[in-house]
Amino acid sequence: MKLRLPRRRRGRLLAGAAVLAVVAGAGTWTAAASGEPPPVHRKDTVLEMPGAAIDTSYFTAPGAGERPAVLLAHGFGGSKEDLREYAEDLARDGYAVLTWSARGFGRSGGRIGLNDPEAEVKDVSRLIDWLAKQPGVRLDADGDPRVGMAGGSYGGAISLLAAGYDRRVDAIAPQITYWNLADALFPNGVFKKLWAGVFFTSGSAGGLGLTGPGAAAAGSGAAAADAGPAAAPGCGRFQPELCAMYERVAVAGAPDPQARELLERRSPSAVGDRIKVPTLIVQGQSDSLFPLDQSDAMAKAIAANGAPVAVDWTAGGHDGGITETGRLQDRTTAWFDRYLKGDESVDTGPAFRVARTGGIDSTDGEITLRGASSDRYPGLSAGPREIALSGREQSFANPPGGAPPALSALPGIGGRLSALGAGFALDFPGQFARFDSAPLDSTLRVTGAPTVTLKVRSTAADGSAVLFGKVYDVGPDGGQQVLPRQLVAPVRVENAGAGTTVKLTLPAIDHEVQAGHRLRLVVSATDLGYATPAAPATYTVDVTSTLVVPVADDVTTASAGLPAWTWGLPLGAAALAAGLLLVRRRGGAAGAGSGAGERAPEPDGARDDVPLEISGLTKRYAKAQDRYAVRDLSFRVEKGQVLGLLGPNGAGKTTTLRMLMGLITPDAGEIRVFGHPVRPGAPVLSRVGAFVEGAGFLPHLSGRANLELYWQATGRPAQDSHMAEALEIAGLGDALERAVRTYSQGMRQRLAIAQAMLGMPDLLILDEPTNGLDPPQIREMRDVMIRYAAGGRTVIVSSHLLSEVEQSCTHLVVMDRGRKVAAGPVAEITGGGDTLLVTLAGGAVGEVALEKIAALEGVGSVVAADDGLLVRLEGASATELIAELVRLEVPVTGVGPHRRLEDAFLTLIGGSA
Repeated sequence: MKLRLPRRRRGRLLAGAAVLAVVAGAGTWTAAASGEPPPVHRKDTVLEMPGAAIDTSYFTAPGAGERPAVLLAHGFGGSKEDLREYAEDLARDGYAVLTWSARGFGRSGGRIGLNDPEAEVKDVSRLIDWLAKQPGVRLDADGDPRVGMAGGSYGGAISLLAAGYDRRVDAIAPQITYWNLADALFPNGVFKKLWAGVFFTSGSAGGLGLTGPGAAAAGSGAAAADAGPAAAPGCGRFQPELCAMYERVAVAGAPDPQARELLERRSPSAVGDRIKVPTLIVQGQSDSLFPLDQSDAMAKAIAANGAPVAVDWTAGGHDGGITETGRLQDRTTAWFDRYLKGDESVDTGPAFRVARTGGIDSTDGEITLRGASSDRYPGLSAGPREIALSGREQSFANPPGGAPPALSALPGIGGRLSALGAGFALDFPGQFARFDSAPLDSTLRVTGAPTVTLKVRSTAADGSAVLFGKVYDVGPDGGQQVLPRQLVAPVRVENAGAGTTVKLTLPAIDHEVQAGHRLRLVVSATDLGYATPAAPATYTVDVTSTLVVPVADDVTTASAGLPAWTWGLPLGAAALAAGLLLVRRRGGAAGAGSGAGERAPEPDGARDDVPLEISGLTKRYAKAQDRYAVRDLSFRVEKGQVLGLLGPNGAGKTTTLRMLMGLITPDAGEIRVFGHPVRPGAPVLSRVGAFVEGAGFLPHLSGRANLELYWQATGRPAQDSHMAEALEIAGLGDALERAVRTYSQGMRQRLAIAQAMLGMPDLLILDEPTNGLDPPQIREMRDVMIRYAAGGRTVIVSSHLLSEVEQSCTHLVVMDRGRKVAAGPVAEITGGGDTLLVTLAGGAVGEVALEKIAALEGVGSVVAADDGLLVRLEGASATELIAELVRLEVPVTGVGPHRRLEDAFLTLIGGSA
């Protein structure tokens, strides 16, 4: 919920405030070289307010005349430092900019009140009082500065509340925020437990590891935890009444009226009839925390007050990041130029705009964005079209404890995969009902929230049911289904014991359904993100109406000639890590080390048969300019090789593998897989299979069922799985039909390898595949790798078991302190020692012969071995040794180097071992 705000934002709040005491202050100037933008002066001040000391920064640039002011509010878990760059931009554009850390965050005191009107909201009014006293700030009246306000998520809500409580606010630009926090966390009476848990526990811990639009620079989470009030026992930084409310709802699994009332009092909707200033509303399409219905209620209420309103549905949100930061900053700037500076020549953009996918860039696999717009906001129900659904009345179970739950949205990541066409929605058999439309005759663009009427019966003791509705886009073959933006609509149905009817409003989306595709309505009893009744029950559901789909025909997609602000930056891709968590992309092409504005390298057809080529790969440690996890790493892997990646702890092996799999972005260098540059979401990654630290399986299902469920979740056709081939290589035999809970550790490892091999990827990456295995199981795993590569495919394995790497790998790359210290065939790396293996005809030699050889000049020692003699040289050459052995009539058949991989490894890495 953190935001690095667009290039401009501001706001005003309730007047009437207490006198502010300046506790500390300091001023600095940013340097500006000749020809660069003018310097910006920053003044840091701590302002004493009732119950809290508020840490502020004030930004101005040289210039004559009075200027409007802007207040910038940070996101939840952030601080004023997140907004510095944007504040400096606004200052250069002729605004006086004030940023601050809200109560409980950064270096400010006090407790988090979730924008309490008696705390955070009044703090903003006091900040406006302070602005009114600053030289050079334009005043509309005594004590009334010309001021705007902007913020994202938590900061967006305070912008709205400020406009409702303080009439001095002149314009606002809230982003990805809520209108009614109770509706957001308790939609239709269902507790959004996953998001609420992240929200409240992060406040207790001192920072939220989530970012909103225009993610602030790394380290803002740390800034949030850097200082601030001491935590109350069991309550963290929240006001005690908020902690008590959360604990009560979390234990009950459902909200109570007191919880709703507490959150509604702190929501912009409580003062919606008072917000009468020009409002630019930006809401994310990939947002399961604050979905589009929140901005819809916001827009309708403020427009009803007679204020100018524009609505912008951006490509990201809390589940997908904000990838259109530049465009949104420019639009926010224009909004403030129009309504704060009074420049009527400024184009503030259309009344409604939505970011849409413009296809895939064939040169780099990136998703491009294009804007669609209308001169009026269509709402969520414009142009309704009815689509018939087929399917009989269906009964399904709410399992005991709600487990295993269906999977749709996950905090921070859901929309990213959906935007890339790689969604992970999952419904468990026996826990949902399904109703399908006929194949569509023509392409259908859904813009808004579909609705459907259901008849519901429940066997629950209280006659209630908790249901989750979602609409899938199902491909022509029926095998691939996509849940737009991974969104689901929960609803609590009361008095359903004898049957009742309920109108279900499904998630608001902007999604194009191709001709020949079907729409599939799924009604489920569970969802991972929400609390469900613990007691088992049976629900019976039937559809009693058509599916009503909103189609906003007057929203038209932009063409190439439109102004620059109508175009978004490429959609930031993301990849799956730690099971289902995605790492935020920091801009630039993964594997290219380029800046955000540079174009990614094109595929190289001359290298399309090279499984992997790494050139100059570099990755610094976070917050370090001169400490490297990987530095200038280069190597190449050919088809059919089994390459071992070796190195001591901290050598950079895992970081290298994560960059190879597109999970993190290098700072420099390039990774190419089959000639294609690697970046999160790159299509070429479909040719890569990976096994990293084991896989999670459902213990009550068989091994085969787990693999089939996994492949189904990928959305790829069943015939592409090559499951039989993968299973034959893995060698699990009859165990496939047994429940996974009966498997040994070795069998689980082989099942995980089989999962990585589904689809028979051309490049297989295995990270410590022998962890936890006994010697026989290790040998079995070695055979699996060798069999897989025997078919012309390539395997890369990272392992600390040197003897196994020596026996299973054909080639090695040895790393130490982030650098490559050796690379090549195993035999070449192990062949550089001072001990020679002398093979003999007719078996071993006698003791007398051994003594004669040991007495030779330049020979240090001689040891009999099963396969000959091990001769350690101390000055003699191999040629001289052979000559002496012939003279002594020793039956020599061969002489060659002998050194174990362990010896070579320790020699190469020296003191790092």
